[in-house]
Amino acid sequence: MIPPFHGPADARATAAERFPLQFARTRRFSLGVPRQFTVSPDGERVLFVRGTSGTDPVSRLWLYENGAERVLADPLAPAFADDAPGEVPPQERARRERARETSSGVVSYATDGPAVLVAFALQGTLWVVRTDGGAPRRIATAGPVVDPRPSPDGSRIAYVSSGALRTVRADGSDDRTLAAPEGEHVTYGLSDYVSQESIGRSRGYWWSPRSDALLVARTDTAGVRRRYLSDPAHPERPPRVVAYPAAGTPNAKVSLRLVRVSGEATDVRLPGAAGAEHPEAAWTDPAFEYVVSADWDGRGPLVSVQTRDQRSVHVLEVDEVSGATVTSSRAHDGAWVALRPGTPLRLASGALVVPARPGGDTQGLDIGGTPTPPGLEVREVVGAAGGRVYFTASEEPTEIHLWSCDVGAPGDGFVRVSSAPGVHTASVGGPTVVLDSRTPDGHSVTVLRSGAAVGRIAVLAEEPLVTPRPLALRLGTRQLRSRLYLPSWHRPGDGPLPVLLSPYAGHGMQVVLKVRTWWVAVAQWFAEQGFAVLVTDGRGTPGRGEAWEKSVHGDRLTAVLEDQIDALREAAALHPDLDLTRVAMRGWSFSGYLAAAAVLRHPEVFHAAVAGAAPADRRLYDTHWEERFLGHPDVLPGNYTRNSLLDEAAALTRPLMLVHGLADDNVVVAHTLRFSAALLAAGRPHTVLPLSGAGHLVSQEATASSLLLLERDFLRKSLGL
Repeated sequence: MIPPFHGPADARATAAERFPLQFARTRRFSLGVPRQFTVSPDGERVLFVRGTSGTDPVSRLWLYENGAERVLADPLAPAFADDAPGEVPPQERARRERARETSSGVVSYATDGPAVLVAFALQGTLWVVRTDGGAPRRIATAGPVVDPRPSPDGSRIAYVSSGALRTVRADGSDDRTLAAPEGEHVTYGLSDYVSQESIGRSRGYWWSPRSDALLVARTDTAGVRRRYLSDPAHPERPPRVVAYPAAGTPNAKVSLRLVRVSGEATDVRLPGAAGAEHPEAAWTDPAFEYVVSADWDGRGPLVSVQTRDQRSVHVLEVDEVSGATVTSSRAHDGAWVALRPGTPLRLASGALVVPARPGGDTQGLDIGGTPTPPGLEVREVVGAAGGRVYFTASEEPTEIHLWSCDVGAPGDGFVRVSSAPGVHTASVGGPTVVLDSRTPDGHSVTVLRSGAAVGRIAVLAEEPLVTPRPLALRLGTRQLRSRLYLPSWHRPGDGPLPVLLSPYAGHGMQVVLKVRTWWVAVAQWFAEQGFAVLVTDGRGTPGRGEAWEKSVHGDRLTAVLEDQIDALREAAALHPDLDLTRVAMRGWSFSGYLAAAAVLRHPEVFHAAVAGAAPADRRLYDTHWEERFLGHPDVLPGNYTRNSLLDEAAALTRPLMLVHGLADDNVVVAHTLRFSAALLAAGRPHTVLPLSGAGHLVSQEATASSLLLLERDFLRKSLGL
């Protein structure tokens, strides 16, 4: 039981009561956080976007130079207010949804080569500003602007409008079309849904270093099935149409074209399929359907492609005149080839930085033929500058550090740049490293020059009203990394605490890390409501090697649930106040799916669940993500049946709340509606909470704050608190 508060404890109670509103108002404490850093090649300037406080939802463009910050572009300034307001183009709205962008204003930008000219779009209008002085200047264009990018020499700005790739001179003259769509379902210069959401390729064109040509993605979605997402709260509005390739259905056809500013164009001759070295399996599709990365450096265009079954990735060097390709690197795997962000990277010498060949206990890098040290689990390549390659990697799964390698002496030139326990990443240019660090003490951004700290960029995010108090645990024979959050007022022996599991536990994301971030604060808030909150990263999560990450191949639930149950029992053995007769799980997206599966498959362990945005029918999720784990549903239908929840609806005997945003285009509300219909048909009571206007990320202030309270009340009632 939560004791009555007196004195200082009253302040604790008040803070806990105010936390849900703070959580919503700060957009999960993301407002006021600097991001999207660009370091000039000489290391003298750092560009970034950030608001003016932890509750300011309008992002500005900032410049850090000579140890000081200044605003380059403020969308609320009179110069912008005088401009006729427009609407954000649909393609830009979709890009922001894929990026889970929670702010408005300047949310993205691009620079020329020396980072002097900066281009950005506001409400579909093109603006430029210079870092060496002058006010922002509007450039008239032929139509609403998406993804404007200056040429390296700063003479022209490319942009996408109505599916066409265009360029305009930096002085506003000579606006011309470089690539026009041949039909209503064709675009040039934009990324398709799967590439943005599941692959991580958000861009659709790349300038040549000489500024005379571009490598351009042509995307044809004519064969992709459409989804029609309506807003039931506004039946007068037409539905939003999304080209969404669900598992087993046709993908967008993505090809590449070399387009000269003078108007000539040459198709890139991408390979059609992998060869005899491609691994065979129950389902094999060696067609190269995915363009997973592209770039254009001083040696020409560099592209990587992946097969439909994801078991082969080829890195291709492109001849910029003929469009012919030569394969410079191949990777194969019997489950799937993992895509490491930032790879491939080609150094000035021509050497490639690519993921090391699958195998071994950790997933490393091959840096021009030299492997990263044993025991390093590489997460991302952040760039190359000053003769060094920078990447992030883990020696311990709960920490991610910045490392560098001297490309002149790769065998003995590996150095760990970050020191404090936590999660670190960086942006680099010349001798400058912008070190972005999240630790148990908070979030900081440090500017390093030649290895020495020379300044900081302010992080203006609010501090959570609850103070996280995680207990670090390693549980069971698998040494499951876990965190236990107990109420601040609880002392050992005070009495039993109901247990709330609040993991993510899915592919691509860890939540058991040495950081103070939003999910840590939420876990502590639930603890202050009277729960012992347990968070565990089990099999299938990143950071513990290839076999660990790929243990969910073919079965997305069994091992994951087993790890959550093992962690629960081991934690209770260490902390007897955990009451195993009152256990619940809450989650969103994959962990919402996991929470629903927990009460269906293990009602002897789990007594209630809140399942938010749960992908209950795996056949409805996209090709690249779902086929990675379960294969093609026409060839391996049993995988999809076993990993979907609809056929298990009759097994529900515990309280279950289903929550879903009606505007979610990633995990569409059809997942929850079909699951609810199956539960209803089986005569199983359950609760459904639809969130009007909410997408996959719930950002509306009133909805987000109330949702935490509704979850708490449902769990309290269900567990008999």
